[in-house]
Amino acid sequence: MNGLRVRIKICGMTRLEDAQCAVKAGVDGLGFIFSPQSPRAIAPLAAKSIIAQLPPLVDAVGVFVDEEPGRVAEIFQECGINLIQLHGKESPAYCRELASLAAGCKLLKAVRVSNRTTAAEVAEYDEIVHGFLLDTYQKDVVGGTGQTFDWTLINRLKLTRPFLLAGGLDADNIGQALAQTNPYGVDANSGLEDAPGHKNHHCIRRFVAAVRAFENQNFLNIDHR
Repeated sequence: MNGLRVRIKICGMTRLEDAQCAVKAGVDGLGFIFSPQSPRAIAPLAAKSIIAQLPPLVDAVGVFVDEEPGRVAEIFQECGINLIQLHGKESPAYCRELASLAAGCKLLKAVRVSNRTTAAEVAEYDEIVHGFLLDTYQKDVVGGTGQTFDWTLINRLKLTRPFLLAGGLDADNIGQALAQTNPYGVDANSGLEDAPGHKNHHCIRRFVAAVRAFENQNFLNIDHR
């Protein structure tokens, strides 16, 4: 662990009641998926309505997969998004263009980790994005898979930016994940659902409680900035 409070993001939000439960549980960010191919896709107008009701200091993260930069910037401005998460094959050049169009927005680049992922290909984004989201690689699957990956592969990426750990996380495996990977934050989705886009409120509360319990059990002086 890095001594900082672990940031918690829950992705795939489609309903206000789920967002409100997550906020009450103590999450730091909520993810809204704007990729039409996703079973958790949400229309910009619906996302805007939910985001408008979020309290201060809870980030709204817009998730996009190989979308036109101009369209991403439009949705960013329309919905009140705080961060943009790019979960496709977006190049460093794409990220630079988007950063210029969506001024003031922080970028997260998802990396689908496999034993073929190299430090060099990740490093190309270092000067452009504010952090990475590490997810599971699965051939021909775009976006999250709901499966964990080999966490020992993270060290070989030699990351210089903060990262969020994703991929099959739930209340039962999050303690092991935190102990092994030392992430800046964690991102959960399908492991907290009854159906795609419909969160299980009990699972949300268990997940957040498990993260905080791990912190309390392992560190006496956590920086709650």
